[in-house]
Amino acid sequence: MTEKWRLLDTGLHNAFYNMALDEAIALARSRSLVPNTLRFFRWDPSAVSIGYFQSMEEEVDIQACKQRDIDYVRRRTGGGAVYHDRDGELTYSLLIGRDHRLISDDFQETYGTLCSGLTSGLKRLGIPAEFKPINDIIVAGKKISGNAQTRSMNVVHQHGTILREVDPTLMFTLLKVPNEKIRDKLIRSAEERVTSTNRYLRREVAFEELKEAFITGFEDAFNIELVPGEILEFEEKLSAQLKVEKYATRGWNFKR
Repeated sequence: MTEKWRLLDTGLHNAFYNMALDEAIALARSRSLVPNTLRFFRWDPSAVSIGYFQSMEEEVDIQACKQRDIDYVRRRTGGGAVYHDRDGELTYSLLIGRDHRLISDDFQETYGTLCSGLTSGLKRLGIPAEFKPINDIIVAGKKISGNAQTRSMNVVHQHGTILREVDPTLMFTLLKVPNEKIRDKLIRSAEERVTSTNRYLRREVAFEELKEAFITGFEDAFNIELVPGEILEFEEKLSAQLKVEKYATRGWNFKR
């Protein structure tokens, strides 16, 4: 009998809600209120997220974000600063019980296993993607997806980006760099090292097409069935609380 997971597509929300809902789902999963869950979401407005251990003031040009109405938020996962474009990125989250067959004590092994759903989905689109340790997906040597993971409450939470379009100039306008000369060099480097589904396929890939490919990709890679589900009232209430009391606060976002 095929193992069934919950599939959520929560659409467009701001950065604070997106991070709060991830944590609420993790807590619900830890209490066995919900099954293992795959969630797709997007960012409105666009946002910059930083890793748990980073400093907002050191990584993000706050003034540039404010001028462009772009959110900024700290994640509960590690990793580096990431720009999430409203129309240029599909984001996924996996919330999986720590004792599941896909999860290893080895973080690197688990990254490889969980990212196989992404490579499988991209291949369905005609993109020959490969996993590159520690936590990237590459196509012809160029990065198309970055991923981050944390473990708490006996739940593994992995989320990451799937780049549909990429704008290195805007990205390095929002992230802090020492000077214009270095900024220009970073932009040129990103243009050479980063790609997207639209760029690789030389056509516009609709978000629905992306999601359909990744649903099948995760199902095939994990040997599961993804069943469209709903957010529990528990998750909704907790995410609303976490959004206001944690993720939208200066205390959380500027704590390092």
